[in-house]
Amino acid sequence: MKRKASIFWVVFLPVQLFILHLLQRFPSQVELLYSEGLYPKIALLSRTLLGWIPFSVGDILYILAISCIARWVFIVFKSRFKKATSRLIQLLATFSIGYFLFHVLWGFNYYREPLHKKLNIGTDYNTEELIQLTHQLVLNTNRLQIEIAKNDSTKVDFNYSLNEIYKKSALAYQQLEIDFPNFTYPKKSVKNSLLSTPLTYMGFNGYLNPFTNEAQINTKIPLFKLPSTTTHEIAHQLGIAKESEANFLACLTTMQHTDIRFRYAGNAFALQYCLGELYARDKCSFENLVAQLHPGVKKNYQEVSVFWETHQNMLEPFFKLFYDNFLKTNNQPQGIKSYNYVVALLVNYAHKNPKHFS
Repeated sequence: MKRKASIFWVVFLPVQLFILHLLQRFPSQVELLYSEGLYPKIALLSRTLLGWIPFSVGDILYILAISCIARWVFIVFKSRFKKATSRLIQLLATFSIGYFLFHVLWGFNYYREPLHKKLNIGTDYNTEELIQLTHQLVLNTNRLQIEIAKNDSTKVDFNYSLNEIYKKSALAYQQLEIDFPNFTYPKKSVKNSLLSTPLTYMGFNGYLNPFTNEAQINTKIPLFKLPSTTTHEIAHQLGIAKESEANFLACLTTMQHTDIRFRYAGNAFALQYCLGELYARDKCSFENLVAQLHPGVKKNYQEVSVFWETHQNMLEPFFKLFYDNFLKTNNQPQGIKSYNYVVALLVNYAHKNPKHFS
């Protein structure tokens, strides 16, 4: 990159930060012009161009980027910091270009209107309403578990291939589109992540590559988690940037699925959030409802817990801290700890649409 171009991009970096600060004040304009205007066209083009490729293009780009960074660091140290200023300018310019592309291709969705406004629901709820919904989810999860496993003690197995789960996850959004036309998902682009092992040790189920619009799935996680993980990442592809909102859509799409195992996974996923919030509000009610869960349901939960406990390591908290701060700098002040907003969406949506939770 020529020096003038490099300096331009370095100077443009604080300009980008200022623009993003301003965008926080104009969510309705971001919603209209970008999230419902430009972004769907960008996303459709990306998925059309790359969705048919059987491997993850985005993962390869990340591997190349990491290799380039490692090479840059090696050269800097080998040269004993000669030409340090020019190399620093090049690094900042490259970061500025990546930062610009990140927001144009996907990241502006962080500044759109909250999902509850789009769904025309509130966010307030009381503990009694939470208990009622949690109890209903316990009933649903138990009923589906025994219907599949034929007894209350056996965990539900997901005897699907990864591709079958990905196809069923895309189908879930076709069903949601009936009630919400904006959530159309015309081109599937869900990939097995080439970085599944690193993702596991970092503590992540998957991620969306914002540069290629590929939903990257950690194929190491228990199959029980794949329906909610895949529908979560598809929500990101549809421009739902905030983690809490993507989790809510993962609950909603799986709970309404025609496939009984997806419905089971969805109810169990929603129940997990409600139980977490109930534990903070009313431990007595929490313990009573947990005691009502079938042993088979608990075994599915335990399977996931054991998986993550097995892969715990000293670096995972640092990756989580980095991601938490990344979310906070992108208009998500609660970071990864946004469970109560997921529950608020669930409770208020259930109040407005009780048939979807019965």
